[in-house]
Amino acid sequence: MEDTASAAQMLGRLKAMGVRISIDDFGTGYSSLAYLKSFPIDKLKIDRSFVADLQDNPQDQAIIRAIISLAHSLDMEVIAEGVENLAQLQQLRLDACDEYQGYLCARPMPATELEDWLRAARCPNQTLPH
Repeated sequence: MEDTASAAQMLGRLKAMGVRISIDDFGTGYSSLAYLKSFPIDKLKIDRSFVADLQDNPQDQAIIRAIISLAHSLDMEVIAEGVENLAQLQQLRLDACDEYQGYLCARPMPATELEDWLRAARCPNQTLPH
């Protein structure tokens, strides 16, 4: 990511092949707003640190709403990481978040269990309707 031009070219080639590009842990660390205009991004993943106190922290709520609004205005989807309870999921639905991941849906599991788990479709509405 230090060589933005080279990274943009490589991501552009991947996108041309049909690969969808996401920025993980958006809002923390090295995830810069400049990446949104420099790279062909499809999805932003909101860092779990903003989701953890979503119900009790107005700053986290505001940041999540801002990320969702920004992403949608740039024709990107949004996934929230670290969703562990229905209250978080309900708030994310209200804020128009597109998808979620976290323990509410499933705990980490061995690959040998994944196929059966997928067939059972146990996640509560993983894709969040607008």
